[in-house]
Amino acid sequence: MSGTCAIFTAMRKTIPIHFFKEGVQFRLMKQQELKAWIGNAFSENKIRIESINYIFCSDRYLLKLNRDFLGHNYLTDIITFDNSSGRGAATADIFISKDRVLANAKKFKIDFSEELHRVMIHGALHLIGYSDKSTNDARRMREAEDHWLGKRSF
Repeated sequence: MSGTCAIFTAMRKTIPIHFFKEGVQFRLMKQQELKAWIGNAFSENKIRIESINYIFCSDRYLLKLNRDFLGHNYLTDIITFDNSSGRGAATADIFISKDRVLANAKKFKIDFSEELHRVMIHGALHLIGYSDKSTNDARRMREAEDHWLGKRSF
């Protein structure tokens, strides 16, 4: 296969990352680029993506999930449900509150898309094996987020 054909085939490859909305008005820009970027994080860590669903929702919706499934009674920007059946492959539903991302972007005085990308890669990093439970884990998670944010080419 010639170099041009290999590049064309790679560009057409379907990455099993899907984006959904639940009760929010929202248009996710650069979806193909986001899929490739997130996919690279898994690929570099030798993890195959079986299916990852990002569901963008409201604070209210995510608070209900947080209460019902995790027993937490507070707002959060993201909940990652790891449905993977084994090591080396990722299957998950990642819920992201558009409201929290917007509020945090304002709080930290950064662009909405910058905060959204940070939260999206945060969920992916959980599936890759990163934790944020301890102070040290949270520091390592932030470093990994920064690393991947720096690798965006869009």
